[in-house]
Amino acid sequence: LDLLTRVVLMISVLSEQVQMVQSRGSRGLRLTGATPAALSFSASQIFTNCDYFPAEFSLVATMKIQKLRQKANEYIFSVVKEGSDSLLLGLRISENRLHLLTTPPGAGGRSRISFKDVGLDDNSWHTMVLAVTGQYATLTINCGLPLDKQVRFFPSTLSTRGSRFFIGSRGRWRGRFSGLLRQLVLLPGSDATPRLCPNSEPGLAELSVPRVLKSTPLQLDHQRPVYPYEAEARVTVGNHPPCSEPEQGQLWLDALRKGLFICDGVTWRTLLQNKERLDYVEDYQDLFTRSETFDVEIFSIPSEGLFMAAANRYQSPPQWTDGSFQLYQNISTQEARAWKHFTISDMNFLVVADIRRAEPELSVIYRWNRRRRRFLRYQTLETHSAQDWEAFQIHNHSFLVVANHRRDSNHNIHSVIYRWNPDTKVTLVVPSAHLSSTSLILILSCLFLFDVWFLLLFNINSVPSCPHVESCSFILFIFEVNQTLSTSGAYDWEFFTVGPYHFLVVANTFDGQTTTISSTIYIWLDGRFWTFQNITVSVSSVSCL
Repeated sequence: LDLLTRVVLMISVLSEQVQMVQSRGSRGLRLTGATPAALSFSASQIFTNCDYFPAEFSLVATMKIQKLRQKANEYIFSVVKEGSDSLLLGLRISENRLHLLTTPPGAGGRSRISFKDVGLDDNSWHTMVLAVTGQYATLTINCGLPLDKQVRFFPSTLSTRGSRFFIGSRGRWRGRFSGLLRQLVLLPGSDATPRLCPNSEPGLAELSVPRVLKSTPLQLDHQRPVYPYEAEARVTVGNHPPCSEPEQGQLWLDALRKGLFICDGVTWRTLLQNKERLDYVEDYQDLFTRSETFDVEIFSIPSEGLFMAAANRYQSPPQWTDGSFQLYQNISTQEARAWKHFTISDMNFLVVADIRRAEPELSVIYRWNRRRRRFLRYQTLETHSAQDWEAFQIHNHSFLVVANHRRDSNHNIHSVIYRWNPDTKVTLVVPSAHLSSTSLILILSCLFLFDVWFLLLFNINSVPSCPHVESCSFILFIFEVNQTLSTSGAYDWEFFTVGPYHFLVVANTFDGQTTTISSTIYIWLDGRFWTFQNITVSVSSVSCL
């Protein structure tokens, strides 16, 4: 007696309430959407010649249900007296247990046969056979070893007259079966186990499965297959999960690769996946500048925070405050092309590559003043359409190199490497009457060192004042010329190290005739840079990762 088939015949009417779901390659019915009364029928439809429930019988059920919480009880099926709502017989599942409930005639009360540790509620397919014969009840799960229970007595005269079968419930909303049901068969008079076992798929052993749960997809002309069922959407996340026959039809969401995959029983097939792109940069903050920006330098100063200097015509370095950059200091520049932050010992410097319309063209080094908490002008260096600065250290010596682009219309000029020399000092004697702790005093001076003229501009407020003496002496360290290198429209410098060797590479862009010219890699040997390799490139900038 195929009890489930009688429910399947109602699917055309109850298509919105009864769901056919495929899970791990097999289909079952989810009945929780329909009312209990809709999934019931009169007992007289199957007990046509006799009103009594058989004294010896087998119940075969194939189901799949998730872990049940404590004290939860769900009915696989029940026989209920109409009118009085009295339970005559019921097959009920709870956490790791299976129960057969009966109410024998007379005043004896309800009896229960319980099997413990059955493991049916583990979200896997299981086929169980419950056979009742004489004084014994035997439960066989997945063709395994049988579990026997001695029965006090099963009523031999359990009348079903005026009663109804409820599939997936006890006739009430509470206690409905929440899992998937694939087969439910009542076999009077014999043990059904030998008819099912042994079996290559014991969890899906079949005695009588409704045809609709085994049919192949409808194949219409020139169309894809039509599947009259839903797939159970169980999605796995995390690292690469296994994909084999038990996982067939399951989904895997790979958050790292941003893809959705389905297991075909052998491997994961792609359903949806983002194309690889540079999508790890998000718009975080928009900063207003007074003119076009050519370069951005981000740096930090201990105990002060994070700063950003943007190279444009009117400079204003912001500071990182409360999760965003805020305007911190205004610095006047002349068509600035680049900023470079560097440190020497515990001193912080900023150097700007300026382009001025008249001689001399000067780029400026600024030094961080701890007392004023501002960048103050420290030293000026003559440059020619400077495009870039690079700062580096070799054997505890600090260097600066400038990319001189052109002088007037001549692109074939020298770019200069400067070295910080603590042994070279400039001493300035200034009358104290000219000093003020609140005013900004600038001194313009010329210095002749190593056959090179320097134009120096110093900010006196960057050192302590001495108002109680007739004059003050200031000892200032400066950058001096270390080496000049011939370049052609230099646009960018990069310094890098390979093992024990130090290299400096320049990006040349134009020699007055063509933009396809050689850029040069220099190597540090014997206290200076020597040509190491020439590489022919087009207009570009260089970078070393």
